[in-house]
Order: sequence, then C-alpha cells, then structure tokens
Amino acid sequence: MTMIRAGLLLTVLALALVALLAITRRAQPAGADSVASADPGAEAPGLQPQPIHELRNRNLGGGDEYLVRNLLAGPIEVRCALIKAENVASNPRLPRRLVVPARAEFKLTDLRSVEPTLPAIAEIECGAMVGDPNAPAPDGVSYAIPFYPGTKFTVDQGFGGAYSHHDPESRYSLDLGVAEGTPVIAARGGVVMQVEEDFRASGNDARRFGDRSNYVRVLHDDGSLALYAHLAPRTILFRPGDRIRTGNFLAKSGNTGFSTGPHLHFSVQKNAGFALRSIPFAMPGVDTSN
Repeated sequence: MTMIRAGLLLTVLALALVALLAITRRAQPAGADSVASADPGAEAPGLQPQPIHELRNRNLGGGDEYLVRNLLAGPIEVRCALIKAENVASNPRLPRRLVVPARAEFKLTDLRSVEPTLPAIAEIECGAMVGDPNAPAPDGVSYAIPFYPGTKFTVDQGFGGAYSHHDPESRYSLDLGVAEGTPVIAARGGVVMQVEEDFRASGNDARRFGDRSNYVRVLHDDGSLALYAHLAPRTILFRPGDRIRTGNFLAKSGNTGFSTGPHLHFSVQKNAGFALRSIPFAMPGVDTSN
C-alpha cells in the first residue's frame, strides 16, 4: 500500500499545474503598430495563477481516501481519472465527475490494493473548470456600463471581433478602451467568486501572458459568470465571497496579461461541459457589434 500512496502523493503535488482555470486570453486590437512591450522583471519570481482546487488524502489502514476541495467562492466542475494504475481498485470508480459547491470538500474515491501481497502503483489526474455546467444560460439580461457616468471610453472590439473574439469563450465579449487607472464598477450584482491581482506585465504573446491577467470573476444568481479582466495590480476592493451590487467600485483598469494596450475586457460566461462559453448580453448605450 505504501507504493500507492507514494505515487499518488506525487500527483497531488502536481495538481496545481493540472487544474488550469479558464480565464480571458483576449486583447484589444489597438493597431498593428501598437503592441505593449513586456517587462519580464515586473513579476515576482515564481508567481503563478492561483489554483482553483486541491486534492488531499488520508490513510484508512489498508487503503487511502481522497477528497477534492473547491478553493473558490463559487461552484466548480472537477473531473478526475485513475492513470498508470497497477493492482489498484477505486471506489467510487474513476474516472469521475463532480460539481463542488463554493469552498466545499467532497469525497472523490477510496483506493485499495486488489492483491495486498503484490506491488501497487497508481496516480490520480484531475482537472477543474469554473462554474456549474447545470446552470441555465441567462436570457434577456441587461448589464450596466462598467464605468462611472461621464467616463470616456471606446469600444475597441465587440462581439465576434476578428482580433481575438472568435472562439466560444470570448465571442460575445467587449474590449472597452480606457486610460489605466479608470475606476471599474459592477455591471450586475452577484458574489465575487475569484480574484487575481498580483500580475504586472503584459504583452501580445498568448502563450506567455494568456493566464497572467488580473481579473474579478462575479457569480450571478442565475449561475452565469461575469469577467472583468486586465485590471491594474492590487486595486481590487472586494474579496471572494463578498456580495456586490450594480455600481459598486470593483477595481481600477489596467494593462495586464495578454493585452496590446490599456482596456477592460468584459464578458458573461457559463460552464458548457467543462469549457467556458461566452453568452450574448445587452449593455444599453454600447454598440456590442464589432
């Protein structure tokens, strides 16, 4: 049984890398000559996006119990599989899919040797996605402009924008051009589900900067998720679990992550089968077409 635990503990240590949360990887099309220069020294050494779940185990005396915890203030979908298994049985059987509520911990499985006298090796591999896939897609919801009245902004990219709004995750998104430091307010009330705020650099290399945007993710009462991305570092007012109302100050706009210039990326999304899908929405006073 020791060999099972050792193999699985190695996997537990690697889960933060496996559980990649889906965040925006979009940038405003500021023109061919307008590409932000990245400052590789701007980030703290070893800074990585925060994990959204963790797996832990405890010995049962003849087997191990594995539990999966949701680290966010909103639901996530977790899928786990047993890989490289030799002489090991899982109960409940893996692979397995779970929807884990906000900050909850659920039992995933027990692992035991099939034949105790023989060596046993196994690994558990998990991935996670924000949102509840069973939540209905909202229909006919309007959103307020996410800036205080009188704020000057431009619609640099609308729905279906050719530069980066062309896949299901971002097709129905807005890139609103504003000066860095512009106050960003809530376009709709809900619960702050997720916050990322420590990144400082930006650039047009999606592989390098795609998961390094500062953002606030808000969970609405209907299960949809609003994303406010590319925010300035350390300016987010609310913490995960806080309930907000339309018009509350959230943060200051910035130019972080995969971004070609200062702007706010705004989208409404849902988990559509372990993948984020953007949802069309109305924002009175803003032309959402590209």
